[in-house]
Amino acid sequence: MSATKPFVTKTSEELLEDLAAELEIPDSRYEAAERSYRSVGSWLERPASALSQFHPFLYPQGSFRLGTVTKPADDKEHYDLDVVCELGILKKSVTQEDLKKLLGAEVEAYAEAKRMAEPGESRRCWTLEYADGAQFHMDLLPALPDGTRQQILLEQRGFDASRASTAIAITDRDHPNFQLRTDDWPSSNPRGYAQWFIDRMRVQFEERRRVLAEALRRKAEEIPDWRVKTPLQQALQILKRHRDVTFSGQIDDRPISVILTTLAARSYRGENRIAAALFSILEGMDQHIETRNGVDWIPNPTDPRENFADRWLQYPERREAFHSWLGQARQDFANAARAYDAGVAVDALAPRLGRRLVESAANRRITRSGIRGAVPGALVLAGSRAVGALKSIVEAPYRKRPIWPERLGGAVRISRAVSEQKGHRPKSFTSDSAPLKKNTSLTFEATTTVRRPFQVYWQITNTGHEALAVPGGGRGTFQTGDVRRGKLTHGESTLYSGTHGVECFIVKDGYLVARSGVFAVNIA
Repeated sequence: MSATKPFVTKTSEELLEDLAAELEIPDSRYEAAERSYRSVGSWLERPASALSQFHPFLYPQGSFRLGTVTKPADDKEHYDLDVVCELGILKKSVTQEDLKKLLGAEVEAYAEAKRMAEPGESRRCWTLEYADGAQFHMDLLPALPDGTRQQILLEQRGFDASRASTAIAITDRDHPNFQLRTDDWPSSNPRGYAQWFIDRMRVQFEERRRVLAEALRRKAEEIPDWRVKTPLQQALQILKRHRDVTFSGQIDDRPISVILTTLAARSYRGENRIAAALFSILEGMDQHIETRNGVDWIPNPTDPRENFADRWLQYPERREAFHSWLGQARQDFANAARAYDAGVAVDALAPRLGRRLVESAANRRITRSGIRGAVPGALVLAGSRAVGALKSIVEAPYRKRPIWPERLGGAVRISRAVSEQKGHRPKSFTSDSAPLKKNTSLTFEATTTVRRPFQVYWQITNTGHEALAVPGGGRGTFQTGDVRRGKLTHGESTLYSGTHGVECFIVKDGYLVARSGVFAVNIA
């Protein structure tokens, strides 16, 4: 189910821009990465190299190629630089195992010559670990050209083969033909995918490169791709960090980057601001998941035969985790979008982006007085209902802070809210929707990625003079939740006029591991 785009305040729009700036890695990191893989390329091309006769062609793939690398959350986390090493060898002359060993021998010699640690070997790649100061490692993928064969195979199936010319055959030690000489190798097409990704943002990409070239007094073609940043790339960086924090304790269930990237690029409509791009992406992501013979299918845009969501059938919890994360992201960013006060927006985003990151972004525009100095128009509507909504809930003095130490690593969201008046049919409603009548029964349902056993708590924060006129009417305390038929539910009734907040908390082993963010309920 898609989500509607919320109204976005200037405060929130600028906070999203500052978040993107905080997540961006410095140019020096891109330059260092480029120097590193070019250094390996020069080594492979040297006269004494066993591979020089095969004209090694090295190029980055993944987030470095797409310009969506995010700054590590801490000093322990490393950048992943994924590099393809394409060699001009025919598949019929080598096995996958032969090719991997050929590259491995040269990579080992390179590491020894450069006094680096011995390279690691994984299922598909060789890994070079750089010094701690560099904070990244390089995964080198052995590959052969495979464009002609893949183009024929796609055309035979009636698929679009326009991007197949850059397809490659890769090594995979788990592949049944790893030790056989055969045409049947695993296939990939990172260059074709990168070109498709850029085409999805072509207008913004070219315009921003032109502006940057003029500012630097250079020709546009002299500006490397990684110097250009579009709203699609920046929105994707923010969503990737939201995913990483949400699933910090559940890596196996975390939606993989290629799924987020593909769905985000398909949902992007050429918006020229980060906020607009972000909400278009959140609105459209699940609409681009196909169903083929009852199976969820996220096709590779360069090879529709490949399903990026193929593991969802074997691990249905990963499908559930994706949809739960998407719902949570929609709720979190919608809550932030309505905020006229930077502190309210920070509180809405901090649980699943990391408070240090969000506060650092907010501080880019906060003066010592605490007012967003660069946002003179941010408080123009300070008397409107929009300001009173989330801010009055979050800042209510009787709203208790969580009593458990935080170890946020899961996700929980209020997935359904139903109102029911006597003699009328139940109706679903959404956060901050049209006011409900008094004396209406409410039921809230939450879903979580946290695995049992855990405890559920709900916090109701009432605002408005009617609630505050009654002792304890503002509440703000924590109530133990119910689990009915496997669902996390909570019941309330509409007694007081005003805007009230509902939030769900998941506690496991004494730690707060997930919180939903505020669900706003308006009562007439």
